[in-house]
Parts: sequence; structure tokens; C-alpha cells
Amino acid sequence: MATQSTPPTDTAQSSAYDATRHAERWIADYCARSTAADMLCPAADGSIDPAWTATFAELAMVASDDLGHVRERVQRHAVDIGTGFRIADEPDERPWPVSPVPLLIEADAWARIAAGVVQRATLMESVIADLYGEGKLVADGHIPAALVTGSPFFLRPMVGLDPPGGRHLDFIAIDLGRGPTGEWRVLADHLRAPAGAGYALENRIAVSRTLGGLQDRLNVKRHAPFFAAFRAGIAAMCKRTDPRIGLLTPGRFNPSYPEQAHLARYLGLLLVEGADLAALEDKVYVRTIGGLKRIDALWRRLDPRLLDPLAFDTHSQIGVPGLIDAYAAGNVVLSNAPGSAVLEAPAFSAFLPQLAKSLLGEDLLLPNIATWWCGQDGARAQVEANFDRLLIGPAFHSRPLGMTDGPVTGAEITGADRARLLADMANRPQDYVGQELVQLSTMPVVVGDALVPRPFTLRVFAARNGDGEWTVLPGGFAR
Repeated sequence: MATQSTPPTDTAQSSAYDATRHAERWIADYCARSTAADMLCPAADGSIDPAWTATFAELAMVASDDLGHVRERVQRHAVDIGTGFRIADEPDERPWPVSPVPLLIEADAWARIAAGVVQRATLMESVIADLYGEGKLVADGHIPAALVTGSPFFLRPMVGLDPPGGRHLDFIAIDLGRGPTGEWRVLADHLRAPAGAGYALENRIAVSRTLGGLQDRLNVKRHAPFFAAFRAGIAAMCKRTDPRIGLLTPGRFNPSYPEQAHLARYLGLLLVEGADLAALEDKVYVRTIGGLKRIDALWRRLDPRLLDPLAFDTHSQIGVPGLIDAYAAGNVVLSNAPGSAVLEAPAFSAFLPQLAKSLLGEDLLLPNIATWWCGQDGARAQVEANFDRLLIGPAFHSRPLGMTDGPVTGAEITGADRARLLADMANRPQDYVGQELVQLSTMPVVVGDALVPRPFTLRVFAARNGDGEWTVLPGGFAR
């Protein structure tokens, strides 16, 4: 005969009991509405990872039965930390939206992701070194010459120049998507001025302040060692034993300036703009009230084409004249090396799987989404034959003449817009890529006072440590 359990009478036990009941109800209601490809409700037998139950029980302890309250609370913590961003032409910062529900990834799955990120970083370093060095990949036909020379991010002045420290990449970001069967795939690479690590750090702080000791109970790895390792990695490339390191920002009207300011404070870096620096006799100095002080390294968050008007874009007013001469002389480290963003182009994704086999002797642990660069006849024919089933986008991020907005699904573009796009693709096929449409997994997000499933992507980060080895931030930020 079934017996009914009675709630505990002790106050603390009673609160925990009520929180668990709220959590179970939230999860049951949510899973009834979610898809099969959901992070919270993935199991065919309906079982839920205990870590998710613990997370929602913690939320219930804070919010009782009001998820909207806990969302507002974590948002207040984010504002207190200074988390924000800017929109072009708006003078004021906007608060960074933070969900109180973290994305939970179990340790084994994360280890596979981290291994794939390290492999990809290693591959991209090898490709960039060849493109600006021997050039064998183009000469041997592994990479079409037009893919390199047609990229606005291929910087010819950097050809033949050995970067200080002997490496081109020190910090990268990768956007991942999780498919319906649970596989993670790469959606985009960010090498030019990778943004978001500061937001990942600030999100973690805001959520931890709201949910108390949840991170300790779930054995969540800390972010601090990653950032310490990255700073040590930059310092190790400098010639002086006690280097002065700066974060080079485009300025306070840049959309991610609040993140840049937070990272500079957190890492103990000077936050500098181009106007704060001077290049003299192949060395770089920062202007201070005590006079010019030598600076040894810059973590640049500035578009590489704007770094030095004497080397790249002559119209740049936010760069440092002579900076590249100092870099070529080995007297200042620039992280990442100028020109490394050439691999950021979506068109390069079409060639990375084969490059991994050629250079590493391995398949990619984190596959790309399938990509066809229309600069090749066979790939262009594939895109034309499957136009309505693909995402059509720019090959090099810069919007081609045939596109009025960003990437668009072929089936959604009609009429004059479709005719204009197809005409420009025929005229300049090298400016376009076709990519498979990806169905993303969902995760729980608090909207208003309700828990709803939303598709998400995950941005992850990797950096070199003091020994020059790659280390991966244990976490990232989902959006």
C-alpha cells in the first residue's frame, strides 16, 4: 500500500523540501514544452541530470516560486559589476542581459570540447604561419590563392615577418552549436579581436552572487587560472623580465568597451588607446604624467587594419604610426599577430577539414558546419543546385553588393532581392559562401517569470599559457 510522505518540520529542511518541489515542478512543466534536442531534457527515458535539479532547487531557494524575481536579482548583480555594452551612435551603455539559469555541461563532454578547441587552435596557428611564411599550402594547391589574396584581412606587409615570440595566435574564440543528436560543431572562429571572455567572467560572478554556493556543490571549475595563464603567456614573450602590458582599445564608443575595461582591471593591464601611445626608434611608449614609459606588449582589441597608418590603412586615426616597425624589430608583442584574422573568413571553413588531415594527420574533433566557397566552380554549382536549402552569406564578412543585409536562407529571399543576389553571385562568386542550415539545441531561459526553451550558441575561449601551450577557459558564454 502506498504511503504519503510528510514534509519535514525543521525550518531549514522545510525550505529545502519546498525548493526541491518547486524545482521538480519547473522542470516537469518545462520538459513538457521542450523539444527532444534540449540540454535539460535530453534523455529518452525522461531522466534528468541531478546537476540540473540542484541548480533549479537553488533558484527556488532564492526566488521561492517567482523566477522573474531571481532574473531581476542576477541582473542587478550584473549592473553592480559594471557589465554592459554599447550600441553604435548611442552615448550610454546598456546593461548586459544575464539569465540566472547557467548552461550545464558534464565533465566528460567538456573534455571533448576542450580537446577539439586545442586541436583547432593548433591547426590555425600552422596555417597562418604558412600563409605568411613559406606559402606551401597555396603553392601545393591545398588553399586557393584567390581565397587568400581576396581576403581584406590578409595583410601583405606581414609576409615574411616573424612575430615576436614566434607565434601568431595567443587568444581565440570559437562559436559552437549543438545539434539535435548532441554533437557540437563549429559555427565561427574569432581571431581578429576576440570578444566575450570578459562577459563570461562577469556572468559567472553575477550568477554566483545570486546562487550562493551552487558552484562549489557542482564542482564548477574557476575562471581565474585561465586568465592568469593568459597573462603569463603574454609576459613570457616579452624581452624584459617585468614587462609593461596594455590592452589596446578602439575607445569608449566601441560596443565592447565596458568588457575591455573590466578585463584590463581584472588582469592588471593598462587600458590604452592609440593616442596614448608613441612609437619612437622602433620601440613603443605609453604617455604618462611622469613622461614616456616603455610598453612591451599589447593585447589588441583594435581591427588590425587600423593599427598603424604607415603600414596599413592610411586613413586610420586611432592607430599608432610606427607600431609595426617596432613589432618587426621584436620590441613589442601584439596579441594576436596582425594578419591572423585571415582565417576568420567563413570561406576558410570549407578547407579546414582537409587541412587538418594534411597538417595534423587527424580529422577535426569539432567539425565545421558544411561550407561551400563559391569561388570554386564545383562548390558554386553545389550552392546553386541547393540554393533554397542553404544559408547564403559573405565569404569574407564584408557584405557583397548583392546582399542588402547579412546572411540569408535561400528559401526566404524572393523577388527583386533574389534576382539581385543571384546576379551578383554569378558576377563575383568568390564573395559568397553557402552553408548548411543548422538546427540548434535548446536550453532553459527565464523570460518574464516563465521558463522557456530557446536555441543557443556557446562561445568558448582558448589562450596560450607561460609555456606556450593552449589552455581552454572552463566555460564560456551561451546566447
